[in-house]
Amino acid sequence: MEPPQIATMSTNPELTDELIQFLRDRYSEEVAELAQHYPREQRSLRIDYDDVFRYDPDLADDLLDQPARMLDYFEEALRLYDLPIDVSLSNAHVRVFNLPETVSHDVEDVSRHDNIGSLLDVRGQVQKVSKVKPRVMEAAFECQRCGTVTRIPQVGDQLEEPHECQGCERQGPFRLNSSASTWTDHQFARVQQPPERTKGGEGDTIDVHLEDDLIQEFEAGDRVTLTGILDIEDPTKEQKRDVDTTVDARAVVREESDYEDIDVDEHLDEIKAIAKSDRGDPYDLLVQSINPQHRGDEDVKLAIALQMFGGWSRNGEKRGDSHILLMGDPGCGKSTFLQAVDDLAPRSTYASGKGATAAGLTAAAVADDFGETEWGLEAGALVLADGGVACIDEIDKVNDNAVSSLHDALESQQVRVNKAGINATLNSRTALLAAGNPREGRFDPYQPRAQQLDLGPTLMSRFDLMFMVSDSPDADVDRDVVEHMMRSRRAAAKRALGEELTEEERKSIEPEIPREVLRAYIAYAKEEVTPYIRDENTEAREYLKEEFLKIRLANADEDDSPVPVTYRQEEAIERLAEASARVRLSDEVTKQDVDRALSLVRKSMQQVGIDPETGEFDVDAVETGQSKSQRDRRRQVLSIIGDQDGTTGEEVADIMQMEQRKIEHDVQELKDRGKVYELDGELRVS
Repeated sequence: MEPPQIATMSTNPELTDELIQFLRDRYSEEVAELAQHYPREQRSLRIDYDDVFRYDPDLADDLLDQPARMLDYFEEALRLYDLPIDVSLSNAHVRVFNLPETVSHDVEDVSRHDNIGSLLDVRGQVQKVSKVKPRVMEAAFECQRCGTVTRIPQVGDQLEEPHECQGCERQGPFRLNSSASTWTDHQFARVQQPPERTKGGEGDTIDVHLEDDLIQEFEAGDRVTLTGILDIEDPTKEQKRDVDTTVDARAVVREESDYEDIDVDEHLDEIKAIAKSDRGDPYDLLVQSINPQHRGDEDVKLAIALQMFGGWSRNGEKRGDSHILLMGDPGCGKSTFLQAVDDLAPRSTYASGKGATAAGLTAAAVADDFGETEWGLEAGALVLADGGVACIDEIDKVNDNAVSSLHDALESQQVRVNKAGINATLNSRTALLAAGNPREGRFDPYQPRAQQLDLGPTLMSRFDLMFMVSDSPDADVDRDVVEHMMRSRRAAAKRALGEELTEEERKSIEPEIPREVLRAYIAYAKEEVTPYIRDENTEAREYLKEEFLKIRLANADEDDSPVPVTYRQEEAIERLAEASARVRLSDEVTKQDVDRALSLVRKSMQQVGIDPETGEFDVDAVETGQSKSQRDRRRQVLSIIGDQDGTTGEEVADIMQMEQRKIEHDVQELKDRGKVYELDGELRVS
């Protein structure tokens, strides 16, 4: 019996010669550079599809129609290219990228059945990557009877052994000789439709296989364009008619810009007109463009607008993103703000705190459900929204483990994963817009509002702004809100029927700045504008310093004053002032920008950090979870319990002449902190 033949490509000398000539004419310098750095520093020659098309449109068409065959010929041409005698590019790759728009698709637009075997570009966001593993390309099998080595090129996922030994012509047994075999590194990735471009629900995904120098070209959360051949997975013995598809990657391009998918040029004239106030005050236009069906809460809308524009991050050295928390009673429209931002922000994710895991919010090493690896790195909401806004609803429902994972992600804007042999740091340069309800469903007017949300003080302190979206009955306000709701619903009906709307009806449902213009406006400002308080702008600098000190030192000379505002608020003011400058497309932060930021910070502090017992702002209510008045009262409660050597909460309330419910709440807090315990119905100091 004849020995098995190792498969070789059927050559076409004319085609090979033509491709060699193409390389000489268009890529001689690139080939020389590859030869100089091959194989340690560079292993591939990158070819722009446009260059092939301009050289010979027929060659370009063949590349799209028969990609595997044509890429083999390209690599053969590279091997046969005139090079110094001591240089060989025998295993170098040819990577073709930048395919025409006709074969470039978002993940959800890839037609699986139409593109099997085709070369295409797939644009998406990396959701998950596997570990890197070695894969055998040509396996050397040693016959354990006679020692003859037989080499078998490997294709597919299953290891293929020789049918018989080339030496003794027996059917083995064989042993894989790993040192004599040829190996490469390989990796799997899952690419998804970017969250802000999904059409509702979970975005479509597609699995990608990468080899050799394409591995570790990106991380979970990165935006990429993958050039590859859509292929079916190898059928099994019990294969049904349905098959899974995988992209065999041939080139990878990471997005250099955060907003490459947004056509800014189309709207640039309108953007500049808005920024110059040609259409009215740009800040008012922004307020009227965010969630127009929600009446009121203009401060919240302005804060959210500035959050989307963001401050300047200085290449990661200083956080530029502002984090905002919306607190309030149920049914106040908090979720509609999150939905509006998810729709408007050029990059965004939306998640609900119910059932959210640490992996779902940040990133984690998780068990694989693709490829053959045991663990993979999966990006969560904050990583997927890198460069944009992550919206988390019902953040008070997030479990403790997930909450703790948010701390570092919000401050350092990085997510670190160390598990199952995976050590990775992912970017989460993301602004967080979160909404939550109070612990008891509605707010207790006798307790600080910040304390009534089930978030630890450490996480609470990460938010630059916190607002109450309240539901307090007020005849005039309620009448205005109801009229607006009726008007917007009527306007929606008239628009659906093609009827003409009045100006008031239009404003009740339509933003002043159209969605696509606003998205482009934000993208342009974040990419092109780098605002900060310049050295020569002493007015803005001195104003910020003096106004911050006024807030920080308010009542500081009094012995019983609350703990002063921390320096975190100063950085929050600067971030918001820079975002305000970006709205005007200005690199200069002015006194007016600082004043706008200060106004929002003051209003946030007034809404959330006011101690209801004293009426004063107390940063402790936010930073430590209890106000100064509570801390002083609990110290007194603890002293009375210690002096009495056994008493009840009712007796403590009588001694202090205070409401029993309030004292019982303090006693419970002291129990939770391990300061007191109850024995035979009496309270004692631990």
